[in-house]
Amino acid sequence: VIHWYKQKEGKAPERLLFVSGGKVTVDSGFQANRYMVERSSVQKQCVLTIKDVIPDDAATYYCAYWDPHLWSTWIKYFGMGTKLIVSEKGSSPPANSEILQKKHENQIMYVCLIEKFYPEVIRVTWTEDEKEITDNIVKGDTWQSTKEDEYSIASWLTVPAEKEDKKYYCKYEHEEEKASLPTQVDSVKTAPQEEDCRTVFNRGNLMYHLMHRTAYLVYLILLLKSSMYYLIILFFIYR
Repeated sequence: VIHWYKQKEGKAPERLLFVSGGKVTVDSGFQANRYMVERSSVQKQCVLTIKDVIPDDAATYYCAYWDPHLWSTWIKYFGMGTKLIVSEKGSSPPANSEILQKKHENQIMYVCLIEKFYPEVIRVTWTEDEKEITDNIVKGDTWQSTKEDEYSIASWLTVPAEKEDKKYYCKYEHEEEKASLPTQVDSVKTAPQEEDCRTVFNRGNLMYHLMHRTAYLVYLILLLKSSMYYLIILFFIYR
């Protein structure tokens, strides 16, 4: 039995339908004639099609299924989700993508910067010899560029300095384009060695994004401290 869930931003997921034995059952509150499900046991796929898409369809859709576990318990497994964006604007691939490199003490930091794409949904991974790297990776959130309908993202990879000669790739998948950027010497921009590690982030949009995040955290800390002082003063007053 395959279930499909719909989750709008800021709300709990709600089940849309489930398919069992080739029969599709749509939950109440949804128009049954707008949803079609195709299931292939050979390819192990279940495809959900939404007809006549409207703005209210904008959400993240998850497939799920129950699986028997130990001691007769059942666990429901969910997919990673597919985000549907409904917009009159057409999608556009990244206008710029590059890798910045900085050697700092006994480490090398690579920053993969991907700029000005739409919509904001993008997948960024790092690989070595076609094998995906999961350690020492930091993936930033997408942020809006100067235009409201353009987005950018950055991802960091840190490796030991002795692996300087190894080839790493930053790969991104956008609905308009897929690309792979190598960390070769002739394809990366190396920051001057006399400058500190922050030099690698000295890009307009990226720096603005990081400064905005830092200012937000500082604001929260100051607000928390002010609240604590206020409570302490109240305590002594009413004591």
